[in-house]
Amino acid sequence: MEKEVLDFVVGKTHDLMDAASCSSEAKTAAQAWLDALGTENEAEETKKYIAELEADIMPIDGLIAFAESDAGAQVFGADAAKNVAAHAKEIKAAGAKYCDCPACAAAEAILEKKDMML
Repeated sequence: MEKEVLDFVVGKTHDLMDAASCSSEAKTAAQAWLDALGTENEAEETKKYIAELEADIMPIDGLIAFAESDAGAQVFGADAAKNVAAHAKEIKAAGAKYCDCPACAAAEAILEKKDMML
């Protein structure tokens, strides 16, 4: 992996791990990847990390459906869920494919570099 790509992904990985919206599984995969850099396990951990990010990133339609559901109202609160749904519809109309929370934004940025990481 080129140094420029590595530096970018490491930075975004720290952004991901610092995000309140980051899942514990993604944090674990991110840390395992960071720990494996420069070792014989790097390639294997890179594949695992990418797979975890692909599993965790929230497609915009999934976010809208969740925010408009009873479960979304329970997680966000009724008023906030309406705001999340409205925001998600707005960014979808502007072309967004994924949620734009800090964790998903970091995951999307990393996944854009996945071909250069492997």
